[in-house]
Amino acid sequence: MMKSARFIGLYAILLVFSLSARSQQLTLDDVIGNTYAAYGYGAITPLPDGESYARVEGGTKVVKYSFATAEPTQTLFDVSQSGGKIKSVDGFVMSPTGNYMLLQTGTEQIYRHSKKADYYIYKLGNSTVEPLSDGGKQQEPLFSPDGTMVAFVRDNNLFLVKLMFGNSESQVTKDGERNKIINGLPDWVYEEEFSFARAFDFSADSKMLAWLHTDESAIPEWHLEYYKNAGETRSPQDDYPTDYAYKYPLAGTPNSKVSVQTYDIKARVTRTMDLPLDDDGYIPRLRFTPEADKLCILTLNRLQNDLRFYIANARSGVCTQIIEEKDDYYVKEDAYTQFKFEGTDKLLLISDRSGTRQLYLYSLTGQLQSQLTNIDYGITTYLGYDAKSKIYFVRAQDGSPMRTAIYSVKQGSEPKIISPEAGSNRATFSGNGQYFINTHSTINSPYTVTLCNQKGKIIKTLVDNAELKQKLSTANLPQKEFFTFTLPTGEELNGWICKPADFDASKQYPLVLFQYSGPGSQEVIDSWDAGGSGALLEAYWAQLGIITACVDGRGTGGRGAYFEKCTYQNLGNLESKDQVEAALYLGKQSYIDASRIAIWGWSFGGFNTLMSMSEGRPVFKCGVAVAPVTNFGFYDTVYSERYMRTPQQNPDGYADNPISRAGKLSGRLLLIHGLTDDNVHYRNSAEYADALVAAGKQFEMQVYTNRNHFIWGGNTRNHLFTRITEFLQETL
Repeated sequence: MMKSARFIGLYAILLVFSLSARSQQLTLDDVIGNTYAAYGYGAITPLPDGESYARVEGGTKVVKYSFATAEPTQTLFDVSQSGGKIKSVDGFVMSPTGNYMLLQTGTEQIYRHSKKADYYIYKLGNSTVEPLSDGGKQQEPLFSPDGTMVAFVRDNNLFLVKLMFGNSESQVTKDGERNKIINGLPDWVYEEEFSFARAFDFSADSKMLAWLHTDESAIPEWHLEYYKNAGETRSPQDDYPTDYAYKYPLAGTPNSKVSVQTYDIKARVTRTMDLPLDDDGYIPRLRFTPEADKLCILTLNRLQNDLRFYIANARSGVCTQIIEEKDDYYVKEDAYTQFKFEGTDKLLLISDRSGTRQLYLYSLTGQLQSQLTNIDYGITTYLGYDAKSKIYFVRAQDGSPMRTAIYSVKQGSEPKIISPEAGSNRATFSGNGQYFINTHSTINSPYTVTLCNQKGKIIKTLVDNAELKQKLSTANLPQKEFFTFTLPTGEELNGWICKPADFDASKQYPLVLFQYSGPGSQEVIDSWDAGGSGALLEAYWAQLGIITACVDGRGTGGRGAYFEKCTYQNLGNLESKDQVEAALYLGKQSYIDASRIAIWGWSFGGFNTLMSMSEGRPVFKCGVAVAPVTNFGFYDTVYSERYMRTPQQNPDGYADNPISRAGKLSGRLLLIHGLTDDNVHYRNSAEYADALVAAGKQFEMQVYTNRNHFIWGGNTRNHLFTRITEFLQETL
């Protein structure tokens, strides 16, 4: 849930606008036709040679490029080579040796990260394409380091294919069963909140496999109902809905039982690691070290404030703790999502132990060797390493929580900014660290993609969005402006505001506040992504005479550990106060009509919309809450307990929620939810609606059948944002 707002925002621009009776610069056809879409360079995969990358082009080819020139050097695969077996390419996996490729096609998305697909083995330079397996679609295929084997998961079991023995397939595990036992994949809550889809790995010498073994049999099932409606074929039955059941642990209830198992490929022996782990503890990552037989396993206690790194002997099962990362509140996810081995003897860890996120260097024995960075506001992402020059690369805040830059870091030296321009920068480095492809934008300027050397010199511009920039210059769209204001408690908050292009300071306009507000999130950024690419929704509303604004309150990211973690155990309290204060501040501006202020948000933003509308000060005339959590007791264990502890430990914190505040709701409300939301269940809106009825509060509600947390597909987004726009127009 914590990532939903940004993911939604990137898509909102494409399907968001309704036609108005008055003449508009932006139309529905403009947006659906990508008239104002900003283009990036597309996903690239750095190749094992350290000097090249590859990408899928047109869904029919995989093309290799030189990192030094960004020029194509070879077409690695074309569907015409498959003899009709492959119609399109969704993705690919390159072997570590660079001589084999797995081609992905027929992909079916499962949850946020997980998918299954048909994979085909292709030997470069050979015209033959062979299926990886004939037993059904596969999940998360992985090459062994020597490139001779591929492991994958199907039906919750691990399989192994030996390429040197005629692609012979063997089944490594046999106890896998849906909604009971999972081998090599995370369960739903691990995938959603620990952000990964593959939970197995090969040893460096390709002789061992290790995987996460998950027993979710004791977790109750959650059921979703799919209906067969116009244009939909998800339900095979005409008269009865299709029931989909999966395991979902609610806050305070038991989690899956997890362990780590290994498999000696030659001896065909399976072992369970003797791992010190609480019965309700987590294993958010496992990964073999560069040393054969040494497996790194990360454990996390249920409260998620004690992260431990163990080195396990994959053959004996003996585990030795090497690092412990503790926090008075919770350990930030970066510590386990971004930990990295470099070379043969280095482990890199991101920690906010100093008050901001910084990069730390450890030996594989757990000895702290150096704090590599000390950058104001902290780093966001570890990007790569140049082993020859011993230079590390990171993405970090650039003198402001609203800007990011790419830095080079050498042990014992000051970090250097190597991204060419200020604003938002994100980069992908070559394997040898000599080059990077950088995507830059600002809140008012779309993406520019450049190829740079490791010192930041631009070698080539790959994407400039010149056509879009020309259209924007003549479209008379509004510009976004940053502002700050100070809370009564003394904290300064950042925001952006979008005024009509023909703004008249002598007039008074209605205001819509957009926010997400979730822990560690950021919406106020100097990036084209602010408000969704180009904030075109805000531009459209500006044409209707509505000013929009966004404020990052307490609990959001980029401002250090204390600012982010001050909402601990009481989600929604400070966050709602800050949105009310933002409305009060903006309402004092001469050009804002304080009697016509609205608030809206999605997911956590929907939760905080409801909390803000029932904060006690009636500043909002209306609000729109999309897919909101209405009680964190209804949400999953990992997310809820990371920020709130368990309901048993923190009953007062859980008790302060939109449902308990229903009688205080002030303003007209539009409540929206998808009936098959596997993330924030429809139960949240259903029980909140019941509380509003009991409190005698009128409201409007829009539900979407067969739609998940992102509420898309077919004409859904068009309908959704037309509904929101009309609601705001009618009320404001």
